[in-house]
Amino acid sequence: MISPVESTVFLDHLELVNRGRSLVASLLESMADRVKFAEDSTKRNSGQLGLVREIEDLDRVSDKLKKGVFRLLVLGDMKRGKSTFLNALIGEKVLPSDVNPCTAILTVLRYGTTKKVTVYFSDRRSPEELDFQEFKLKYTIDPSEAKQLEQENKSAFPNVDYAVVEYPLPLLAKGVEIVDSPGLNDTEARNELSLGYVNNCHAILFVLAASQPCTLAERRYLENYIKDRGLSVFFLINAWDRVRESLIDPDDTEELELAETRLRQVFANNLAEYCRVDGYNLYEERVFEVSSLQALRKRLKNPDALLEGTGFPEFIKALNTFLTKERGIAELREGRTIARQITHRIQEAIARRIPLLDTDVNELKKRINSVTPEFEQLTEIRDRFQSEIVRSRDTKSQAIAESFRTYTLNLGNTFEADFLKYQPELKLLDFLSQGKREAFNAAMQKAFEQYINDKLADWSRSAEQEMKTAFSQLSQTAAKYGSSYNQITDRITEKLTGQQVPTNINSTTEDNSPGWAKWAMGLFSLSTGNIAGMALAGAGFDWKSILLNYFTVVGLGSIIAAVFPVALFAGPIGLGLLGLGVGVFQADRSRHEVVKLAKQELVKHLPRLAQEQSKTVFNAVQECFNVYEREVTKRINEDIQSRQSELDNLLAQKSSFEIDRQTEIERLQKLETEVSGKLKEVENIYQDCISSLS
Repeated sequence: MISPVESTVFLDHLELVNRGRSLVASLLESMADRVKFAEDSTKRNSGQLGLVREIEDLDRVSDKLKKGVFRLLVLGDMKRGKSTFLNALIGEKVLPSDVNPCTAILTVLRYGTTKKVTVYFSDRRSPEELDFQEFKLKYTIDPSEAKQLEQENKSAFPNVDYAVVEYPLPLLAKGVEIVDSPGLNDTEARNELSLGYVNNCHAILFVLAASQPCTLAERRYLENYIKDRGLSVFFLINAWDRVRESLIDPDDTEELELAETRLRQVFANNLAEYCRVDGYNLYEERVFEVSSLQALRKRLKNPDALLEGTGFPEFIKALNTFLTKERGIAELREGRTIARQITHRIQEAIARRIPLLDTDVNELKKRINSVTPEFEQLTEIRDRFQSEIVRSRDTKSQAIAESFRTYTLNLGNTFEADFLKYQPELKLLDFLSQGKREAFNAAMQKAFEQYINDKLADWSRSAEQEMKTAFSQLSQTAAKYGSSYNQITDRITEKLTGQQVPTNINSTTEDNSPGWAKWAMGLFSLSTGNIAGMALAGAGFDWKSILLNYFTVVGLGSIIAAVFPVALFAGPIGLGLLGLGVGVFQADRSRHEVVKLAKQELVKHLPRLAQEQSKTVFNAVQECFNVYEREVTKRINEDIQSRQSELDNLLAQKSSFEIDRQTEIERLQKLETEVSGKLKEVENIYQDCISSLS
């Protein structure tokens, strides 16, 4: 990879984080096993501590860390050198670069001890194993054919889901997977796939060409799928060395400097807005000028070749920082958070249990009854937080659905001005040729689809911002209620044990919050996403995925069907044009008439469509909050029930037999010591990784 120094540093850092994930996963698994054993060993002891949820969370976070990978999604239009870039990045010619198999098939490059390709199908056929040559012959197509299929909204391999390329490469062995997506396409059929890809990868590598600075298709894709979505995108301006080759005098340094300066300004004007994240301008850390073919040639001749001048060392340094110091440390921090949470919960439970071992049954019943008001207060906190979630749900679902309805109805007011840039060319007397009518009809529908898709993408970004703000506010509310909840559980402990709970003045909100509040605040995540049918460590509560599942059915197909129910020239638009005597109009006038008539058809159907689809939007927003509310409520209920069962278990055991106090204290203290020891190891691994990566 790159230069020997950059390559070694990158791989070493990836290995460090990968090893850290593995070690933390193992420690969490061991912690879960120890807690399970303690909870199962109820014979002649004081009973379970009510740690079912804690065991489940430890198991799930451990499993996520074990399966975790850094997934990089490579995006780019055809003929941008994506395959050449990937081969140069990897250091070997793994993917064929004379034709582009990824134009038609999603391809996942992952580590394997043997070189092979497995093709997975969307129907019930068994996966097909191939060698590289067979894959190339069977599943690659010429770029011109791919472009034609794209224009016709057809797939070269409609029954193929994705392909997995396994290769024994050091980069892939360090926990990196590379997803090579189909060529850029934002038609209705690809919407769900496109957003699914970008939402379920750690970073996007967007490949552009120096010779074609941001084409219309690329700008539309960036606008629809990248802008204002908080994604981590690296832009690779490929074939930068060809800027020199395009000059009349390649040796003229002044001319080269001027040409590069102008080109950089063009890309800066087009890409700057996509490099702003949370108010920060990350352009310098996200945009790189690379020469993939030059780098690949050097690497194929000499695997240890220095790649200065190709842009790869600078890009790899930035990618290294992002994957290891940002993403990798964040994943380890999540493991530390869950370890701290469970350790604190166990320490609390043991601190409550030991003072009650000497309490007789009657006194224990009396003390348990005395904390009934506090338990009722815990349920009141649950109910208040639940009500706030429901209020936010009802407010946002109404507001966002209404914004969609208003936005949709307003399309008629701006359609003529907006659609002019989309409509296909209409030449004089085209109506007299049946073939040209059909071609224009197809082009018109394609243009209308692009127009609608752009409009829906524009609206969806504002909807996402509304949702982001709403859940950010709920996160703050969870912290507030979590603090109140802790105060009450401390009072329960004090009333049960007669001992005051010590205050840790050095602890943070993250440390002090109960487990359910940590989840509601987004401090740790437990869900999984999906890309190409494969499990992927996700981002916890993922309201974006819920919205996506609904929004992919909003508007586009029904609007197109309504405006173009039949062939354009056989329907209302064609009849209107013929009635106007379009044959004697000039082409420019004809285009305006087409837009006017298309607008008339659109406006006819907009009220119904706005009303129907706003219901879908309403339901989508409702479901996001409902999922959140159900999980929060479930977690609070489980916490309350576990605290009650903890007392019930002790009472049942004390009612059944005499508990050996000293033996039980030793058992509980051993559990606490072992769990605390595991936490200390997790903390050490986390700190070691931070120190080593700094």
